[in-house]
Amino acid sequence: MSDFTPSLVTLARWSSALQLADIPPAVRAAARRCLIDTLGVALAGSRSAVAEQARTVAGLCAAKGHSAVFGQRDSLAAPAAAFVNATAAHALDFDDNCYPGFVHGSALIMPAALAVAQMRDLSGAQLLAAFVAGAECEYALAKALSRQIYDRGWWTTGVLGVVGACAAASHALGLNADQTAAALAIAITGTGGMKAGFGSDAKMLLAGRSSEAGVVAALLASHGSSGPLAVVEHEKGLAAMFNDGLLMPLPKLGSVWSLIEPGVDIKRVPVCLSSHAAIDALREMLEPGEIRVSDIGKIICDVPPIVIQNLIHDAPITRQQAQFSMPFALACTALLGDITLASLDPGVLARPDLRQLMGRVRMGSSERWQSALLDTAPEGAWVRVLRHDGSSVERFCAMPLGAASRPLSAEQLHDKFMHCSGDALGDIRAQRLFDDLLRLEQLPEVRRLLAPEALTVETIES
Repeated sequence: MSDFTPSLVTLARWSSALQLADIPPAVRAAARRCLIDTLGVALAGSRSAVAEQARTVAGLCAAKGHSAVFGQRDSLAAPAAAFVNATAAHALDFDDNCYPGFVHGSALIMPAALAVAQMRDLSGAQLLAAFVAGAECEYALAKALSRQIYDRGWWTTGVLGVVGACAAASHALGLNADQTAAALAIAITGTGGMKAGFGSDAKMLLAGRSSEAGVVAALLASHGSSGPLAVVEHEKGLAAMFNDGLLMPLPKLGSVWSLIEPGVDIKRVPVCLSSHAAIDALREMLEPGEIRVSDIGKIICDVPPIVIQNLIHDAPITRQQAQFSMPFALACTALLGDITLASLDPGVLARPDLRQLMGRVRMGSSERWQSALLDTAPEGAWVRVLRHDGSSVERFCAMPLGAASRPLSAEQLHDKFMHCSGDALGDIRAQRLFDDLLRLEQLPEVRRLLAPEALTVETIES
């Protein structure tokens, strides 16, 4: 008799049995930080045009329900709420990242967990446990697959995000191990995502659809639907089709917590994380006045190949293109002091001085980016500024501020949350929501966490 246990069965057995008491305090704290950050950026993202489009389509297709939809008064059925809210959470590319899988995790996991928790009228403690279950399952599978899947051109948020959303939804539904395994199998069988969507609405909408798919798979399994439990290991399954067959053993769930090791990167500025190390390196030269903007002749960035693969727009003209542009990131930092959501306004992008400075930014990858360095600086950067007089200054940044190894302070996280959510809710309601999230385990019901009347917003341009 074979002792083979499919990966999904291992994930399902662990996640379905997970209780809040099993989660160490440090892991709970990390999960709360992710929820705070993701809710904040989702509320900001709910004002974007793509989020408005998602709400419109959801309103045409979805039933009414108990799950809040950011940006409107009427609640919808859980799958539709997950779709709209995950789209909003990723709309501004301000959401967190986790290096196992190179994924935007919380933006897909939080909306699925919240939608089902509100559907079932669960407590804050149950929401937190569902979120942890989703995050740990997704990141554990990502570790087993390694980063090769991303390097091959797949957008791993689209491929693996459905795992986190489904595991979280399954936990919030109270599914047993067999049902959870079936749900994960259904979810993974239909997964996918291409980097070709970078710089377009498709990327944000795929985040929303993946979160929705996770909820639907969990609901199907709760009604008896089945799926191929060995879909990860199957000869035509996930590892074979997406990862050249590479699959390492899963980490020991419950002993190794991905929310702590390696942890989650919470973005300080609203552009692709691949540019953050270079931004911080440049700031180290600008802030003490070591260089002046008027002195800059060229800015030369030496970065890992993955950064070049991600930052594909040299002369961006839209917000979405600017978020995947090293020239924009560095020129904006030099001229404006830092990048904020307001920096992505079309008027800023059209500034002649910004466009002129963008033309002086060069990006390449040298031989010094060997595997050993990539382990400590996967999206690091050497930045050299050449002055007009021929002199130069250089800085290296391995990990930017906001990385798991250099986390935002409690004050910085609060400031980001208020900056993101204040326009949507008003400062008083935003502060109240922040305080509720800090004491999430004590909240008796999450339906009252986000009252629909507090979530109506005005649309802003993408």
